[in-house]
Amino acid sequence: MRHMVHRYRRILVVLSALSAGLIAWPSVGAAQAVTGHATAVRATTIGLFGSTTTELAGTGTLSGSTDAREASQITGQVPSLLTGETLHATTIGWPDQAASEASLARLALSVAGTGIGADSVLARAVAVSDGTGYAVSNIDNLTINGVPVAVSGEPNQILSVPGGLLVINEQQTSGNLSVVNALHVILDGVADVVIGSATAAIQ
Repeated sequence: MRHMVHRYRRILVVLSALSAGLIAWPSVGAAQAVTGHATAVRATTIGLFGSTTTELAGTGTLSGSTDAREASQITGQVPSLLTGETLHATTIGWPDQAASEASLARLALSVAGTGIGADSVLARAVAVSDGTGYAVSNIDNLTINGVPVAVSGEPNQILSVPGGLLVINEQQTSGNLSVVNALHVILDGVADVVIGSATAAIQ
């Protein structure tokens, strides 16, 4: 389990470094590229014949600073993995900022003998041209196998679960980039599930 935590932290460091390089790339006077996307659920399951990725209430990516996208479902499910209700995602672009949000209610996830539930999950990311964007998540009544979990509110809270990790309020913020996954379940060789994902960026 310890090597998984170390590997996850190394990935965060690499992603942050890459993002910093992307943000610094445009030259003075270059046009700003506003991007964003949001997804209520993105689940990848791994089987004998490869992996399968399912997305629920996904907006796709903004096409520019005057674009707005929305996706919603009254109920959603990934068979034999999770169910949720009132799934919603939205992303909006302006010339000087982007905002994305994803949410769902009554989450019930069961994988490899671990059950994860929450009354509601929300992720919100905002990027602003002056670099004052932010990323936040809200999770109500989170449980693992029926046991309440204390959500600290701090970015990248990591908990061990059988066979893997649960990352709460997973964040990557750097300059004009804001990314947040409210819940991220990583089970080596079994599944990779993100609940409530929002990204906003200005390059």
